[in-house]
Amino acid sequence: MLTTTSDDVPGREIAETLGLVTANTVRSRHVGRDILAGLKTIVGGEIGAYTQLLTESRAQALSQLEAEAGAMGADAIVGLRMTTSSVTQGASEILVYGTAVKLR
Repeated sequence: MLTTTSDDVPGREIAETLGLVTANTVRSRHVGRDILAGLKTIVGGEIGAYTQLLTESRAQALSQLEAEAGAMGADAIVGLRMTTSSVTQGASEILVYGTAVKLR
């Protein structure tokens, strides 16, 4: 599945717009990771456990998005966007969305 943040696919023509596709994942932090992260904020630097958690969350949401577009018969997703928000203390959501299209 081709995905792009632009409104078109370079070198390809959009034959049909199939519609909006969305996917999200909500993940919670681990208490043990929170303790280590709290210590890390004292000395500074990257909080690797959170980086890994967000990387895995993005990959999961993108996989779900591609599956939804594929079920619609799409060849590509254009206008891809990602956003994140806090759902509750200790849990965050990653939302990905775009437009499923058929290419010539």
